[in-house]
Amino acid sequence: MMKTLVNTIRKLGWCIRLYLLYVFFTLPKWRSLLSNGVNTVRPLTSYMAKVVLIMVLVVSVTLPVYAQEILWKELKAKTDTLYQQEQYSEAISVGKEALKIAEETFGSTHPNVGTSLNTLALLLQTRGKYAEVEPLYRRVLKIDEKILGRDNPKVATALNNLAGLFRAQGKYAEAEPLYKRVLKTDEKVLGPAHPNVATALNNLALLYQDQGKYTEAELLYNRALKIDEKALGSEHPNVASTLTNLAGLFQALGKYAEAEPLYERVLEIAEKALGPEHLNVASALNNLAGLFQARGKYAGVKPLYNRALKIYEKVLGTEHPKVASTLNNLAGLFRAQGNYAGAESLYNRALKTDEKVLGPEHPNVASTLNNLAGLFQAQGKYAEAEPLYKRALKIYEKALGTEHPKVASTLNNLAGLCQDQGKNAEAEELAERAKEIRSK
Repeated sequence: MMKTLVNTIRKLGWCIRLYLLYVFFTLPKWRSLLSNGVNTVRPLTSYMAKVVLIMVLVVSVTLPVYAQEILWKELKAKTDTLYQQEQYSEAISVGKEALKIAEETFGSTHPNVGTSLNTLALLLQTRGKYAEVEPLYRRVLKIDEKILGRDNPKVATALNNLAGLFRAQGKYAEAEPLYKRVLKTDEKVLGPAHPNVATALNNLALLYQDQGKYTEAELLYNRALKIDEKALGSEHPNVASTLTNLAGLFQALGKYAEAEPLYERVLEIAEKALGPEHLNVASALNNLAGLFQARGKYAGVKPLYNRALKIYEKVLGTEHPKVASTLNNLAGLFRAQGNYAGAESLYNRALKTDEKVLGPEHPNVASTLNNLAGLFQAQGKYAEAEPLYKRALKIYEKALGTEHPKVASTLNNLAGLCQDQGKNAEAEELAERAKEIRSK
């Protein structure tokens, strides 16, 4: 009988279960029993039956919620593990299921829902699916603001993620007010000398650098560097990060002599603080190699790239986007030295890696396609270069929008190819479109 009763209650909807609880607690006869006591066997039997029924109802309400919460935590942990293993497609699938469970269990505005939304957004952004990311970040922001208020570090993080998405899409005008609000929030809540403020300054400076506002960017980098050195010490990885950004700015301005000691200091900090085989060391090696290559110091470049590649392959495996990026860099060196066969082999390996790990429509794939097309163009292999440029253009337009700077850059590349082939009218049209994008 008890088993039948439990099974029957399980089939009832949540609203009906809760309503039954309300009815039992509010019935006059029930209140009378509670207040007057139980004097006969029949009332006692009735009383016990009601107690059992209520216990079953309570358990039927609370246990499923608890079980769902456990399930959500398991799915969240599995998503995080898959993300760390770069199994992005599987991680996205599990992440979507975790979000569904969170919404059903906790309600659409619960912090756990915000956590699942944020994780899913990060995964989709890794895959270059920017159009799907924005509404998720906006929901996270709305949840955090409702629960925590506008001036909260967690809200600042949500703003920062949304701003970073806009920056990646080239929507600089939309990103800037968000980065400024992050900075203002962190300064107000944490104080002007907090490391989070330095991070906010770095992000805003990077945005300015993207827009060619180099003077403004340099001022922000210097302020961030001063904060980090004072708060964390001169050999902290955060200091190295800011130094990297400042060195990159100097390199973009052609101030190679000023950039080189900064990159060298970054490498020294990373090796000392994190060990010689840390990923940050590989990144520092890549940056220093790129500077040497820009200065024409080819003899010192290859050993740096090779060391960075060795670290990435050892720590991350041979099929990772960072491995592909370093292969691209090394291929660029080979191309500059006239080793076209060596460059082509590396570009193809990088392309294969990115397509497999990130998907065939990721912006990283477009970048490698551009590089490979440029290599073919330099060799006069125009028929092989053209479809690669066009595929890269199509990927950028789909992932980043038709007015992104990378779209303009690819249009210019395609225009140069057309000009090399004597297609002057087509080249002029493409160049004009690129110019329009850059003027906005």
